Amino acid sequence: MTIRDEALKVRRDNQGILGVAKKAPLQNMHDLAVAYTPGVAEPCKDIKADKDLSFELTCRGNLVGVVTDGTRVLGLGDIGPEAAMPVMEGKSVLYKVFGDVDAIPICIDTKDPDKFIETVRLLQPTFAGINLEDISSPKCYDIEDRLKEMMDIPVFHDDQHGTAIAALAAVLAALRFVKKDIGTAKVVLNGAGAAGTAIGRMLVNAGARDFTVVDVQGALYDGMPGLNRVQAALARDTNREKRRGDLTAMAKGADVLVGVSAPGAFTREIIGSMAADSIVIAMANPVPETSYEEAKAAGARVAGTGRSDAPNQVNNSSVFPGLFRGALDVRARQINEEMKLAAAHALAELVPTEEMREDYVVANVFDPRVAPAVAAAVAKAAIASGVARIIVDPEEVRKKAAARIKLGR
Repeated sequence: MTIRDEALKVRRDNQGILGVAKKAPLQNMHDLAVAYTPGVAEPCKDIKADKDLSFELTCRGNLVGVVTDGTRVLGLGDIGPEAAMPVMEGKSVLYKVFGDVDAIPICIDTKDPDKFIETVRLLQPTFAGINLEDISSPKCYDIEDRLKEMMDIPVFHDDQHGTAIAALAAVLAALRFVKKDIGTAKVVLNGAGAAGTAIGRMLVNAGARDFTVVDVQGALYDGMPGLNRVQAALARDTNREKRRGDLTAMAKGADVLVGVSAPGAFTREIIGSMAADSIVIAMANPVPETSYEEAKAAGARVAGTGRSDAPNQVNNSSVFPGLFRGALDVRARQINEEMKLAAAHALAELVPTEEMREDYVVANVFDPRVAPAVAAAVAKAAIASGVARIIVDPEEVRKKAAARIKLGR
């Protein structure tokens, strides 16, 4: 049976892969009186007096909305909200399995950013967080920015920031393995779409200085015509020498090459022109810029891709479950830069130096340490940066996350 056949069969046999489970008993009239009328009126009255009690007394406190308009789904493009549903459903399952976060897929039937924003804003009383997903660029930037301004719960475009956290974690871990420093390494990023610009911003915030972003029109530089506002802001903080040229020219002598661009973009010649002990992170999906085997054969010391069937997988599935687990456990009002950087460092430092190998610099999503480590780091950063509603011990977040996730699996 092919993957296509199996993917369709499991969904047809089960009418999808996501369901709803109750948390309280409902076996007799007493249980009914507690769960519904008349007992249900009591939490209603308490929440009316203090709206924040909705995080404690209802499922809201552990509930995330996974929201899309279906305009940029995987590598399939604008396929519409109905066709996007399997991805949102699948992501909701990952939230549950890897973070014990309850998630609901929401596919909104509009391409109008204003209507989309207003629809999501009105859902705030239901959720403790919003995961934006598969929204085309550049409108995804404005949608996220406006919702973050309007809402008092985390709003997180995972295609941008989850991917960026995973990429930064892989770069930091690989640099540790080859004994290079992000502040002095020559870093090149190929691709300046939504994911690429988010990765670029995180690399800058993490300390990358000799850093150039390349897109289809060549290396980005301050003042370059035709850039959107996010690309222009990134160009101001990168390529300080305003070098001009394509990927082939920019990659010569690079220590790190990261791709969120197109299949096959990283040729043997490009990788072979890099510095000794080079690092290649190829994240185009589902076919990367180079395969793991091709990158290694071309001379890369460390290689990683987004694929599950190769070593050093770099994928946001290792990020968002733990990220939201930590944010929900402190009832964060937002997910800020401090929390994102903390998540990246937690992932990057998870594999002890003495255990690292060329084919093992980052832990994969099935490593039981991943989500708890990210959750604890995110909770700690949320508290330190002042966006947490409640103060908890980050180590308790780690322990509880590990126990909840083990039970959920």
